[in-house]
Parts: sequence; C-alpha cells; structure tokens
Amino acid sequence: MTSPAELFAFLTFTAVSLVCHSKAEGLPPPTNGSYRWIDAFTVNVSWEEPRGLLAGSFKYCHGLEEPDIRVRSSIWRHFTEDLLTEDKGRVSWTYLVWTVRGNNSIPEESTKMSITVETPRPRAQVKDIKCLVTPEKEMNCSWTPGNEAVALSFRVDGLTNKTDTALKKCERPYGDALRNGCYLNASDFTEDIYMLFESEAGLSTLKLTPMIDPPELSVGEEGDHLKLSWTRPKILKVQSLIFTVCYKKCRHDEVCLNYTTTEESVLMRYDKNCRYEIRSSVRTGPYNLPFFSEFGRVVSHGTNKAADKTLTVVAVVVPIVLSVCILLSCYCFRRHSSILCPVIPDPSVIFKEMMINGNKELKTTTGRLYTPVPEPVEPCKVDAVTAAAVVSPNS
Repeated sequence: MTSPAELFAFLTFTAVSLVCHSKAEGLPPPTNGSYRWIDAFTVNVSWEEPRGLLAGSFKYCHGLEEPDIRVRSSIWRHFTEDLLTEDKGRVSWTYLVWTVRGNNSIPEESTKMSITVETPRPRAQVKDIKCLVTPEKEMNCSWTPGNEAVALSFRVDGLTNKTDTALKKCERPYGDALRNGCYLNASDFTEDIYMLFESEAGLSTLKLTPMIDPPELSVGEEGDHLKLSWTRPKILKVQSLIFTVCYKKCRHDEVCLNYTTTEESVLMRYDKNCRYEIRSSVRTGPYNLPFFSEFGRVVSHGTNKAADKTLTVVAVVVPIVLSVCILLSCYCFRRHSSILCPVIPDPSVIFKEMMINGNKELKTTTGRLYTPVPEPVEPCKVDAVTAAAVVSPNS
C-alpha cells in the first residue's frame, strides 16, 4: 500500500514534470479541428484539448482570420456561429484557435491552429436582392435570377438555440423576364430575418436588411437657406432618422450630407446664383433595427445666373496692366541708370589728392581752354600833302 508521503512525492514530481515540459516546449495548441453544418445558416466548430495540460488551468481563444479579428475566449472545446454566403460573397471562412494560460496582463499563448470552414454547396445564381416593406406591412423580396430556378425560404432569427427555427416557404411567388420575387408572410420586423435561396446546383444565405420607399422630398427657400422637407415613413416607429442629401449646383461635383434629426425638415445653405439638383434617402440609426431606402427622384430648384463680368474683367485686365508697367519701368531704369544712379567717387581719394597737391589748381582733363579767333585788320594808308598843292580859297 502506498504511503501518503510516497503519494505526495509522486504528485509533486508529476506537476513539476508537466511545468518543466510546458516551459521547455511552449504551451501546446488544440488539436484535430473540425466543423459540422447544423443547417444552411449555422456551423459548429470543434477541436480536441491539448495534451499534457492540467484540466482547468487554461482556456481557449478563437476568431476569424481577418485583419480586424474579434477574439472570443471560452473554456469549451466548440462554438456555434451563423455564416452567410452573401456576406461579402464568401464561400469559405478560416478560424484560428489557440490555448491561453495566465493572467490577462501577461498571458502565455500557444501557436494558433487554423480550421477552414467551406460552404456545403456552391452559391446559387442570384444577385441584386431587394426586400421592400410595403405600406400593408408585407415584405416584397425580389432578385435578378440566373439560368436556374431558385426557391426562397426564410426564418425569423438565425440562432439555432431559439424556439422558432423552422424554415418557411415562399407562398406567393411571382416573376417576369427581368426579376423574380416573392411576398413573405413575415409580419413582425422587429427580429432578424434569415433568407435561403436554394437551387439544384447551390444555395445562398443572407440576413435581410428591410428596405422602405424613399421619402418624398420638397424644397423651398427660407432666407439664405433651402428648406428641405420630408414625410416621415409611417412604418418606422423610431424617433431619430438619418437623412442623406446629395446635391449638385452650377458646375460643381455632387456633394452628400447626412442629417440626423427628429424633425421633418432641415435647413441647408443656398447659393441663389446656382440651380440645385437634390436627391435624398433615409435610414435608421445604429441602435435600431436597420431599415434603409434608395435615393428618391431628383428635385430641381433655382436657376443658373450669368456671372458678373466686371469681376472677370478686373481679374484679367489689372494683372496685364501691372505687368506692362513693370516692364516699362525696368526698361527706363536700365536705359537711364547713369543719371538715376551716378557713380559716386570715393571720398578718401579726393582727400588724398588735396593733401598731396596743396593749393594747386586741379588739372583739367577734359580739353583746352577757349581761344578767340583773331579778327582781320585792314591797313590804313596815309598820303603826304605838299604845299603847292594847297589852293587858296581866294584864288
């Protein structure tokens, strides 16, 4: 019979061996990952526990292999999740599962084991799926079909642990050359509705986002603003709605604005020189069941007025005149630079010359002094007069 001392020594040796083994080789990951489709919407992913670890000393973490992976932790070796093919058009999902031990600040983690889940069948040939809630509170779902017949089924709330998970068939189908459709009997739109499109070749699944008719938009003026008014959708019981308004004015690109309001009208700044083309849509906020509408008809308001040409002329002519004036100023300055900016002699040189030459006259170097031209002088000849030649006046 084993004594208590021997049993304690054995247990201590086993625990130390396990700790040393885990530190030497690292925390072991889970093994043998697998999955099983419960129905067309829901898959169960499972794995086996790692070997060599004491039960209850660790837990598991798992999440989709994506850039913004959302990690969940659990002590169980499986989880159940809804996977929809029309969510980003996916046909496979890869999950990462790993073992974690220790506190939350510095946990010890194992390497990650990947489990790839593939759809049981290819996707059905359907596109452009729209489900419109009518004023009679019916759901009119329509889609563009491919080359095969497609049957529509749905159920309220896609989680399999709910009570009502049975699929309901479409009882009022319709179709033409362009679109097929069906009126659903779902009368309560406060729960998520999961839809299944099934053909002989494939299936497609999605979570329904109900659509409503776009609100009727009217436009008026109030001072320097446009007053945009809507009729609130009666089918929506929420107080606050998000209205998206997109408008074009003059030759500008389209601009979109979001207005979150409980009122039936909003004010938008207005340029009276432009013609506005406005369209709008509505959707519920993030804390309500998602409803949305497409854009409604385009509403026009105002006219495009001719721009004031005075400003254009001023903007073109004034720079040209200034440029010509600057060019002429530069030309004149360069031509008469010797007059406008004469060369000033160095004062030290003048002072040195005065000291050397004293009171001597400065020599001129610009030419000779002016000498007048001598005038011609005619000689004066005087003849001698003799006495015999003198005639007496009385003779």
